[in-house]
Amino acid sequence: MRILGIDPGLARVGYGVIEAAPPGQAGLPSQRLLDCGILRTDAGRGEGERMVEIASDLRVLVRTWRPDLAVVEKFFFYRSSTTIAVVQARGVIIMTLARFRIPIVEIPPMQIKQALTGNGHADKPEVLEAVMRELELEVPPRPDDAADALAAALTGWFQR
Repeated sequence: MRILGIDPGLARVGYGVIEAAPPGQAGLPSQRLLDCGILRTDAGRGEGERMVEIASDLRVLVRTWRPDLAVVEKFFFYRSSTTIAVVQARGVIIMTLARFRIPIVEIPPMQIKQALTGNGHADKPEVLEAVMRELELEVPPRPDDAADALAAALTGWFQR
């Protein structure tokens, strides 16, 4: 099963693609990293154009990896000037995935931390360590947005 994890944002959308299978099949690890990174939008463009960039780049990702499931980190509300833009970007992400008929699971950050570390209040280094352990990585995935997206994808697999 291919799972696409998404960490929504306006300037940067983190993504991580994993392949997962029940443990023990063909002696392979139960999950492995296929790709991760960020979709970056041009800060010099208007919000509408940036939303179009996100949708376009996400379509390329979906066509490349053909995920069976998408896991989108549920937005945790902050009092910030970017809150509305991030929520709008998240809507564009969900709409784009839905157009491809990809099942979507939305998971809040605390639940992701709980699933990976056993502590819903774990800090970023603890979550990163869990991602590295689960995917048997020697080098941490960068940037943090990509690592967060991989954490979401893993949580989707664990909770399937």
